[in-house]
Amino acid sequence: MNLKERIIALLSTLLEEDEFFIVEVQVSPSKVRQKVTILMDSDAGISIDECAEISRKLDDMIEAEELIPHAYTLEISSPGVDYPLAFPRQFQKNIGRTLKVILKDGIEKRGELIAVSDEGFTVKEELKKKKKDQVPAELTFAYGDIVRAEVQIKF
Repeated sequence: MNLKERIIALLSTLLEEDEFFIVEVQVSPSKVRQKVTILMDSDAGISIDECAEISRKLDDMIEAEELIPHAYTLEISSPGVDYPLAFPRQFQKNIGRTLKVILKDGIEKRGELIAVSDEGFTVKEELKKKKKDQVPAELTFAYGDIVRAEVQIKF
């Protein structure tokens, strides 16, 4: 196993009853100070205190296993609202929000996320120009058919 896989394995032992899940793990190689960045989430979000607690425990495990023999930086945080959605659980917690979806063929769609399953998700398409008798279409996408899905922040 490489370092990233070993860190994921350690982290998986820390996660309580599927409350938290790993979104991304990045290991930036360096001869001076290696950087390990972990993005985590849960169905209810993740607090700074929860990130700090997981960080302390994981740091102790990395030290005990001697995974990284030299100085390193460990960062654990939430993906943030502008980070692309990657897992069904992330889509589920954003039902009711507007998504921008980019398909593999480059087509971009926008709409309100209205349903999520293990295979894909459905949005109510945003109408470009609202006409009196026009009804928004419900578009269903398989996760494998999209390149990116982002929550759109409305101000």
